Amino acid sequence: MSAATVMEHPGFFERAGPFPLHRVAAQLGCEIQGTADPELMLSDIRALDDAGSGHLSFIDNRKYLPQLQASRASACLVAPALAGRVPAGIVALQLKAPYRGFAQALALFYPEAMRPKAAMSEAGEPLIHPSARIEAGVRIEPGAVIGREAWIGAGTTIAAGAVIGYRVTIGRDSYVGPNASIIHALIGDRVVIHGGVRIGQDGFGFAMGLGGHLKVPQIGRVIVQNDVEIGANSAIDRGALKDTCIGEGTKIDNLVQIGHNVIVGRHCIIVGQVGIAGSATLEDYVVIGGQGGVAGHITIGAGAQIAGASHAKDSVPPGVRMIGTPARTLREWGREQVAMRRLIAGGLPSGGAVDTDAAKSKEATPRDETAEPEPTKK
Repeated sequence: MSAATVMEHPGFFERAGPFPLHRVAAQLGCEIQGTADPELMLSDIRALDDAGSGHLSFIDNRKYLPQLQASRASACLVAPALAGRVPAGIVALQLKAPYRGFAQALALFYPEAMRPKAAMSEAGEPLIHPSARIEAGVRIEPGAVIGREAWIGAGTTIAAGAVIGYRVTIGRDSYVGPNASIIHALIGDRVVIHGGVRIGQDGFGFAMGLGGHLKVPQIGRVIVQNDVEIGANSAIDRGALKDTCIGEGTKIDNLVQIGHNVIVGRHCIIVGQVGIAGSATLEDYVVIGGQGGVAGHITIGAGAQIAGASHAKDSVPPGVRMIGTPARTLREWGREQVAMRRLIAGGLPSGGAVDTDAAKSKEATPRDETAEPEPTKK
């Protein structure tokens, strides 16, 4: 899939607005601070590092203060504790819960995104929508649904019962397995998507609160580059603001969960039942063993390996092998195992600690019920 295809795509959700600053502030329940122009027009919502003139952004994590300092946004949702860090030229809209305000702002600018879009066909229309673009040599099996304005490249097979959603693009010589569903996504050439895969559904985004959890509309996409393979019943959520991306040549096993905004580099290996939390980044040639996990907002460096059933909670440098929960380097884990064996073999140190082997041996010795009781000591 070419960069031009990604850039020229018309998108999946229509944007409302633009809205004046005072309308946005009123909608979110915050006051305009200082001498900011209440008629300042805001046209869209963007991440801090992607925002420009006329854009609204937000920050609720100190980790992103460097991005705030470099941002070119016109306005930013911010907690009072961080309001003083907002650069001159950016209007600070103060909220106790900026993430909740972000959810409300997204609903204002993208009201359609409160519900995902599937085929966008009407009852009685054919399973292959007349507006879909189907190149020569495409094989579409019985029961497959091709949605409005979808595009499917030459040589691709769409298996029985699959759903290709509204404006989804699939490149050439690809395969979509039975009962797979692809919405809000752009798929490259020679991609293999096995049965039951789910691509492009809502990311798991909710602004939590005592009065209930407010849904955060997800307006991003899923980008799957060329020569990727995705195993049966895996799920890849679309991005919240930015795209979820799967890099060229990456191979994903069955039953893998990839959260919103995740970036997976080129030629990674992700084995079955792995879970990757939102906004994590895997650089090129990363390997994650079965039932492994990656926490959100961290980076796994190029060539790093996470062993099976191990879980990384912090960023991992390139080329490092990690194991355990929480994951640590293979060398550190090995030293821990040796120390544990020595403790078990020799008993725990004196000073009140118990030799667990000796204690178990004593408990296992049968008690002579006919013996005279020991005298009580005074």
